[in-house]
Amino acid sequence: MTEWWTYNLEDLLLFSPQTYYRLFELYHYDIWPIQILAMILGVIILLLVLRNPPWQGRIISFILAACWLWVAWAYHRQHYASINWFADYFAIGFSLEAMLFIWIGIFRNRLKFRSETLFVKHAGLSIFIFAVFIQPFAGLLFGRIWIQSELFAITPDATVIATLGLLLLSVNKTFWLLYIIPLCWCLITGITLWIMNSPDALLSPLAAVVVLIIAIYQVHRTTRM
Repeated sequence: MTEWWTYNLEDLLLFSPQTYYRLFELYHYDIWPIQILAMILGVIILLLVLRNPPWQGRIISFILAACWLWVAWAYHRQHYASINWFADYFAIGFSLEAMLFIWIGIFRNRLKFRSETLFVKHAGLSIFIFAVFIQPFAGLLFGRIWIQSELFAITPDATVIATLGLLLLSVNKTFWLLYIIPLCWCLITGITLWIMNSPDALLSPLAAVVVLIIAIYQVHRTTRM
């Protein structure tokens, strides 16, 4: 029997990088033209944040819940599970996040995405805009082809990063519950991509660290006022 210390991290991966990226291609082909709706949802959220109507929190929470449920079912359960048996557990986690948005943001109406701190507002919006409008093209710089791109609302990484950006805008302390699963996913995807020697492995973990630092700063600043 081969000793456990003779294994490399690559040996623990359940799939090859080629299989992983090919999965995105098949996924995009299977769900077309949902990608168009996903981009529209990103624009709608941006307009709601900028215009800030009274019902903004509930609508954004509804959209985010729908996005997380879609990724849980369509990506993790229907596609990713074919190459990674952990995907069923990821689907459960994403579904739980959706339920939190439904409970906190819709039924209780406790989420308002309008930070009064200018720095936090700009940071949150910048992270959201990056995830929705720039990250799909950034993948091209890292060697992915267009059909393998990460898109908000339908793939996990872009959806998680965009959600973290929006959570920075929340003015209610209950957002800490909503942070747990996105931050955990950033760690999981970062490790997975790092094992695959992917050049974008640090993207999600870096976004998580930046968001966490700003969120802690925001809470510390609020408690001192």
